[in-house]
Amino acid sequence: MGYVTPEQIAQAKEIDLLTYLQHFDPHQLVHVGGSTYCTREHDSLKISNGKWHWFSQKIGGKTALDYLIKVQDVPFTQAVEMLVGRAAVLPPVSHPAPKPDPPRKLLMPELNPNSDRALNYLMGRGIHPVILDYCLEHKLLAETKQYHNALFAGYDREGKVRYAALRGTMGDFKGEVTGSDKHYSFSISAPQESGRLHLFESAIDLMSYATLMLGKGWDWQKDSLLSLAGVYQTKRENVVPVALSRYLQEHPNVHTLQLHLDNDEVGRGAAAGIMGGLKDRYTVLDQPPTYGKDVNDLLRRKLGLIPRKEEWSR
Repeated sequence: MGYVTPEQIAQAKEIDLLTYLQHFDPHQLVHVGGSTYCTREHDSLKISNGKWHWFSQKIGGKTALDYLIKVQDVPFTQAVEMLVGRAAVLPPVSHPAPKPDPPRKLLMPELNPNSDRALNYLMGRGIHPVILDYCLEHKLLAETKQYHNALFAGYDREGKVRYAALRGTMGDFKGEVTGSDKHYSFSISAPQESGRLHLFESAIDLMSYATLMLGKGWDWQKDSLLSLAGVYQTKRENVVPVALSRYLQEHPNVHTLQLHLDNDEVGRGAAAGIMGGLKDRYTVLDQPPTYGKDVNDLLRRKLGLIPRKEEWSR
């Protein structure tokens, strides 16, 4: 078996696949459109923005070295030697960095001068007026003029509204304002970060938990609270919702996550995905509601707002 040095390996890894094929195997390149190419041998192998992905085999990479090893089955040492030998004749090639996606434009609906219907609806769900007053004061909660939906807002670090969930005060309507970015979902951050973050599927569940803490005489603002703007079933394991990823990036002091997701198949799957994706970096505690489907069910049961026959234990 031959031997290659770390310096040779590093040099080989500098050559991206598009550059390699353009200079040494141009017959393989097929222009698909824009900056995307595929290979003549494998039409499901796409090359774009400095990366390649072979979709039919579910493998990919960035470099020509990856391609030679994974696709052409060239032994590692031989692949490095091939690339190092050819690197000397390559002209310097630069690829422009891909342009970031422009921020979504949030099309906020006209708001009602008062939020009476939204407040009455939420109090009917058991949410305490102290929690509602806080959300109104901090412009986290409002009522739309048309349809009188309750609106739950999420902000970026500059204080700009980037997300808005809607909940019908009459009927079962649930939705989001057009242009909502789930990275910036509804949240209440503790004034002094405790390092502990509580997670919920919806804004109403978050407010229900705050109400439960208030009812126990606890400081409901001691820890930070984050709604994930809904969770979804996925075939992938260890999936971390984008709202959580963004929050953790912006709040590096967080060390403990407490999950209060729903007692259904989707909620349990989402909890497992978060635990699998973050357990190596955070303490993650799975704490679903002890009764009912979600935290609001638990709150309403404790307040006597739903009959016992509707209660079900996980």
